[in-house]
Amino acid sequence: MGIYSKYRISKPSAVKVPSDEVDSVYRRLRSRTFWGATAAYSMYYVCRLAFSVVKQPLIDGGVLSAEKLGAIGSAFLMVYAFGKFINGFVADYCNVRRFLATGLLASSAVNLILGLVGYSNLPGFVIMLSFAVLWGFNGLVQSMGAAPGVISLNRWFPRSNRGTFYSIFSASPYIGEAIAFVLLGFLAKHVGWQSCFIVSAVFGIIGGVVALVFVTDTPESKGLPPVSVYAGEEAVADGKMSTGSLQRRVFRNTGIWIIALSSGFVYITKYAISGWGVLFLQKAKDFPLEGASAITAAYAVSGLAGTVIAGWLSDKVFKGRRLAPVLLSGIVAFLSLAAFLLLKGGYILNIIYVSLFSLSVGVLYCITAGIIALDLVPRRATGAAIGVIGIVCYVFASVQDLLSGYLIGDFVSDGQYNFVPVSIFWLASAALSFLIPLLLYNKTK
Repeated sequence: MGIYSKYRISKPSAVKVPSDEVDSVYRRLRSRTFWGATAAYSMYYVCRLAFSVVKQPLIDGGVLSAEKLGAIGSAFLMVYAFGKFINGFVADYCNVRRFLATGLLASSAVNLILGLVGYSNLPGFVIMLSFAVLWGFNGLVQSMGAAPGVISLNRWFPRSNRGTFYSIFSASPYIGEAIAFVLLGFLAKHVGWQSCFIVSAVFGIIGGVVALVFVTDTPESKGLPPVSVYAGEEAVADGKMSTGSLQRRVFRNTGIWIIALSSGFVYITKYAISGWGVLFLQKAKDFPLEGASAITAAYAVSGLAGTVIAGWLSDKVFKGRRLAPVLLSGIVAFLSLAAFLLLKGGYILNIIYVSLFSLSVGVLYCITAGIIALDLVPRRATGAAIGVIGIVCYVFASVQDLLSGYLIGDFVSDGQYNFVPVSIFWLASAALSFLIPLLLYNKTK
């Protein structure tokens, strides 16, 4: 079996499920697919965030400077951006089960190698080169996670409840972040930064196996009807168009690019806190590594809650009026981020600041980049929409990492960090993240 045959979308099964068993089989396979994809995607983030947790030990050990860390992180995100764009378009044609598992297992291999490199006695420049090359490659394979996960939702869930399950799936990164910041933060302090990469690899392997065991590519491949038929959805006018034609329509959709721009600024703030929050808490507020990691873990937990309730807020509380939750969550995100960056306080206050910020950003991103975006595109071009939004988000996130590393590293004097310049950059991005969809919402309809 060639690579094309192995990874192309599954063919419909010649054996059909008896009509009296369709409902039970559909629900069982759909549930397994959803939870399998959600669990696997959360493990992608464990394999992604080891680098963020070990930044301070790498700096303190003289392995890498803040500028080099920023450059490596930027390389990861830039590769990820273009990989997500390409893989989004490719995944529309693919077997999402194998696509999802392959990327995660490859990312696990990268983490394992970096952990072993760290335990070796290689010269500093070799370690730097290893991080730059391997972490850049990690960006490529990490980009194989989001599109197949979202496509699986569109292949299995009807429009009537797709938003609710999208919100839950979108919360999976926060599960991975919570694991990374709590467990890896503990390991970095008590065992060594190298162990963080090895443990991340173990989690990634587990996630890859879960994807292979639980995820089913399409209902049709198991003898079930397509979701549109199963749910009795109205036929759409583009039903006979090719996938390529639908993808080109998505690429030319002004609304998708507006949503992508807004989401890009959201990602600047998201990655600022997840990528530099631990260092900020250590240097600006004098928290120890373990304490800083624990506070940042609250960011992950709250983001999970915000993402989960986003669909409910949009559909039930605000009755489909997307602008209201966008405005509310955007304002709260800006104010809570300002409090975190500009005000002092102990553990409790900083946990409150971070939690409010993450909760509101979770709502904002899920509604703009998720619910509104899915409203704008046909089912068979979901991956294309994810690709367009993804490349903008991660180009912005990459620029953030590079610029943040420069602003943080360039304003150090006698070991004292000045975070005011980078805070202004992060706050401006937080404001633009919700002002853009508010001001240009009519163009997204």
